[in-house]
Amino acid sequence: MNRHDTMLPWLVTFVRVVESGSFTAASTQLGLSPSAVSRQIGKLETGLSLRLFERSTRRLRLTESGQAAYSQAREMVDAFEATLGLAERLEAAPRGVLRVAMPKAFGKYLMLPLIPGLLERYPELELRLILDDRLVDPIKEGFDAMVRITETPPPGMAGRPLTEVEHLLCASPAYLERHGEPATPEALAEHACIFLGETPADSLWRLARGSEQRRVAVRGRYACNHSEARLEAALAGLGIATLPRFTAARALAEERLRRVLPEWRYTSTYHGTAWLLYPPKRFVPPRLRAFGEYLASMLEGHR
Repeated sequence: MNRHDTMLPWLVTFVRVVESGSFTAASTQLGLSPSAVSRQIGKLETGLSLRLFERSTRRLRLTESGQAAYSQAREMVDAFEATLGLAERLEAAPRGVLRVAMPKAFGKYLMLPLIPGLLERYPELELRLILDDRLVDPIKEGFDAMVRITETPPPGMAGRPLTEVEHLLCASPAYLERHGEPATPEALAEHACIFLGETPADSLWRLARGSEQRRVAVRGRYACNHSEARLEAALAGLGIATLPRFTAARALAEERLRRVLPEWRYTSTYHGTAWLLYPPKRFVPPRLRAFGEYLASMLEGHR
């Protein structure tokens, strides 16, 4: 065996360290101890006769040689992963574990009803679904993909749009009977409004009707950054809430909620398109490709 053949696992470790940002994070992804990762990097540096990292107590930084080595190593790892996936690509059925993160409400109301059909269609697929409202880093945290609702997908990510996410203004019939129904966007300022509350800008509601644009500073005694909590507050008659359509749909159908200003379109921080995003790859694994195609087809036309 050529002595350089032993470097292939070390190159994989090197790529994981660079992309995760630390020996510890890479060790978690690889199932190794941090000391084992450190030893492999040391052996790789010796084998290449290059210093790959500037090490300090504060951060891990690539040297100029390390940057060049990473670019080449990344291509080699991509080719290696593509080769490993060749058999899977040639077979019709996607298989293996797929780790996906998505917002909690999106997962509960849109994804969970689709899981039985997905697993029935692909019996060799194993789904690990993580519901989390924070912005995850798929590379550092070991996710194959994530769902993010945004009008501007982050740079450096590949992916596909799944569905539009529309937000509505809703209130309970009891609240509207007690306080009246606003006839104009400006009238919202006189009502108790249930808003996101993450930043001061969340109480400045933006509405559009055709070419008309309105901005209204709303007020309210209750704000929450979770759509299900805002749904429960609206059902309890606490005020007019901003809700994703998929969160409010059942209560609207059962007439436990009514839309407010339905002719106006409300836009928000989480308004936009739901995207399935993943780190760019030369070869997209069949399980990820099948998952994206299934979601897009099932959510087509859903808002």
